[in-house]
Amino acid sequence: MAKLQILSDKLAIGFSMVCVVHCLVLPILLILLPPLSGLFALDDEMFHQWVLYAVLPISIAALIMGYLRHRSYKVFVVVSIGLTLIILSTTLGHDLLGETGEVVISILGSVIIAYGHFRNYQLSSARHETQ
Repeated sequence: MAKLQILSDKLAIGFSMVCVVHCLVLPILLILLPPLSGLFALDDEMFHQWVLYAVLPISIAALIMGYLRHRSYKVFVVVSIGLTLIILSTTLGHDLLGETGEVVISILGSVIIAYGHFRNYQLSSARHETQ
C-alpha cells in the first residue's frame, strides 16, 4: 500500500505540474511559434477537465492512504484547498473568472496540490522509517 501511495502522490504532483506548464508555457510558445497552434488542438476547457478528472481520484486515493499512515489532517486540508481551486477554475472557467483569473486560480491550485502531495509523501516516508 505504501508504494501505491507514493506512486499516487508522484502522479498527482506530475499532473499538477503539467497544468502549470500548460498555463504558463503553452501561450508563450504559441506566440513565438504560431505554426504549432495546429498541433495543439486540445481546447483549454477540455484540457482543464482532463487534468481535473485525472488529479481528483489520484489525489483522494493518495490522501486517504497517506492519512492512514501519518494521521496529519493538515495535508488533507491543503490538498482539499488546491482541489477546490482547480474545480472552481474548471467549472467557472473563462466566463466568470476571465482568462487571467482562470490561469491564476489554476496555477495556484496546482501548486497547492503539488505541495500537499509532497508533504503527504514526506510524512508517509518519515512514518515508514520510524516503524
